[in-house]
Amino acid sequence: MSGLDEKLRQLEQALQAALSNCAAERKGRIRAQQALREELAKACSNDPESKSFPMTPIATIQSCFSTRNGTPRQPLLVPLARARLLFDQTRVQSSSLEGLEGYSHCWIVYVFHQNTNLEKLWKNPSHSKFKAKVRVPKLKGRRMGVFATRSPHRPCPIGLTVAKVESVHGTAVLLSGIDLVDGTPVLDVKPYLPYSDSIVEATVPYWVKADELLATSSINFSEDFSNSLSDCWSIMEKKSLYSSSSEFQCLITQVLSWDIRSLSQRRKSHITTGIPDDGTTDEDILDLEKCTDETMSREKSENGKRSCTDCVYHLILEGIDISYRIDLSGNVVVEKASLLPRSKCGH
Repeated sequence: MSGLDEKLRQLEQALQAALSNCAAERKGRIRAQQALREELAKACSNDPESKSFPMTPIATIQSCFSTRNGTPRQPLLVPLARARLLFDQTRVQSSSLEGLEGYSHCWIVYVFHQNTNLEKLWKNPSHSKFKAKVRVPKLKGRRMGVFATRSPHRPCPIGLTVAKVESVHGTAVLLSGIDLVDGTPVLDVKPYLPYSDSIVEATVPYWVKADELLATSSINFSEDFSNSLSDCWSIMEKKSLYSSSSEFQCLITQVLSWDIRSLSQRRKSHITTGIPDDGTTDEDILDLEKCTDETMSREKSENGKRSCTDCVYHLILEGIDISYRIDLSGNVVVEKASLLPRSKCGH
């Protein structure tokens, strides 16, 4: 037995030595990394614009919202708003998502990739001259400091949102309650932790609570809408995130329960009817961001003046164009659904 005891003792010593070597190697690696960071910091100290971090999108959002127009202003406002979070399989293994299905919600860090001023940030970040104040829909266009808002136009165009985790399949995650447009690049995903992420005593400014200012009064569908949606559904059904046309119609109702029109569109509807506006000047309107993702057609009544109900607005969901009208009381009439040309081509 003494020979066996000696052999065990030698193996234990070898194991301890191996563990000590691993610990020493780890400490050496950490010291080398710290030294490298310090040297890089010194090299960049005289040139702030040369600082950068290794951040590349690891996933992409496949959303029901084809364009920015109609995408909710905040997460979870539209429970039926669905999306697939598709991870880049060359960068992310399916094992990275193990355990995520156990959480009800997750945080998503993403890029505002459809901002119209991104090229300024690429060319010369320190001279991009981003606007310190932005217009707030709930304040009827009054300006507020950009860091007091969720505006996408920021010095660093990074967004943070929360979504409900419906299911996880390999490197794809089905989400709901999203406020992300199709094609959004995702930088990271983190689980939502109620005990630390939910602050019971948190407070917000008075104007943030004014949700009723953006709510519509009623949603009604024209007699021809069901037939037009059925025609579209027969083509788009297999590609849809929704199980039926009736469920898709419920999505339309939830989205349009909020006034998704831009500030300039809402103001124009008051101007065309001769109703006093909120005091915004013509110069202010020229300063508003142009919404290229939405279209609006106007017709003239017999007396040559336009009325609010003459304005036809468009909501694009999963490549289906939903046209609707809204009156001054906030009553919405959804008229018809039609496929966009690119949807017919399978794009």
